[in-house]
Amino acid sequence: MQLYSFFNSSTSYRVRIALALKQVRFEYLPVNIRAHEHKAANYVVKNPGAGVPLLVDEGFDLGQSLAIIDYLDSKYPKPQLIPQDRQRRARVLEIANLIACDMHPVNNLKVLRYLVNVLGVSDEQKNTWYQHWIDEGLRSLEALLQRTESGPFCLGDEPTLADCCLVPQVANALRMKCKVDEFTRVMAVYEHCNTLPAFQEAAPAQQPDFDA
Repeated sequence: MQLYSFFNSSTSYRVRIALALKQVRFEYLPVNIRAHEHKAANYVVKNPGAGVPLLVDEGFDLGQSLAIIDYLDSKYPKPQLIPQDRQRRARVLEIANLIACDMHPVNNLKVLRYLVNVLGVSDEQKNTWYQHWIDEGLRSLEALLQRTESGPFCLGDEPTLADCCLVPQVANALRMKCKVDEFTRVMAVYEHCNTLPAFQEAAPAQQPDFDA
């Protein structure tokens, strides 16, 4: 199994967490999205989405982090990251989609580059944009965690897809110096997850292309 990844990509980070939780061994293949390596023709043939991550498993090429984690859950069901119980599954997907569909896309690298390089916004305006969407998203996330009565994890006593999404998103917010202290449930989950070896192993600083 191979994973095309970039150390600072939050979508790649999600998949690395899932692989580490499931203790699945894989070959790490770096793709430097800052240098536009994800746009190379030979890569786009494998991943028409032209992004990271990309999982390759016995000739099967799969992009998109949530699809990859669902695939891994089917192939390696322990620990189960997407619950089978109907309501628990729905809650996990609700949280994951809030992060993956509402929060992450508007602050993705390609969006920030477009704001600066095409629309000509200043760095200060770009940072204001980033912080606005983080604040709005984390407020919604905090409310969802209040509803699930989150404890050490987003839902219950075991990590799920929701935690795989939350940790990279909060890491990005901290890296961009966003104000997060008021989101107590969000930060409690983030801090607990980062005490666990699987989350530590998946962190950007532990990847072979760190600071590429």
